[in-house]
Amino acid sequence: MAWNGEDIYQQHAEGVYRYLFALCREADTAEELTQETFYQALKSLPSFRGDCAPQTWLCAIAKRLWYRELSRRGRTVPMDGEALAQLPAPDDPALEAEERDDKLLLYRAMQKLDGETREVIYLRLAGDFSFREIGAILGHTEVWARVRFYRGKERLAELMGGNGHEGT
Repeated sequence: MAWNGEDIYQQHAEGVYRYLFALCREADTAEELTQETFYQALKSLPSFRGDCAPQTWLCAIAKRLWYRELSRRGRTVPMDGEALAQLPAPDDPALEAEERDDKLLLYRAMQKLDGETREVIYLRLAGDFSFREIGAILGHTEVWARVRFYRGKERLAELMGGNGHEGT
């Protein structure tokens, strides 16, 4: 592999950070884990066989580090009511309370989805990844990511009492 650490970081740091932020929803944690991801990648760069895209390899390292962080914290759910309670207060307290309740309902519903579907939705909405990128990160095709996202969106609408066709 003819890469050096600076090249790898320049080309992939933003994508790895977006991926981690989509998983953890915490800017500081995402930044720390991004740095650790590249540290681990540089250590194992000589063993990288190139049988997947570098972004996929880096995101696999990042995901492993995030799960290790969750384990260290004694948590298995990336988003909980406590995190939602720490959202900043807006100009209209009644509106903020309603939005917080909606978000809490959404995140509770998301926890009822299977892990892969939940991860696809986080990556698409919070990480702003394309379906092609999501498929590569998770080891599937772009079509798989699209189907998983739309079925997950429909399931969320059912869980939240909607019909799944609003806003599509």
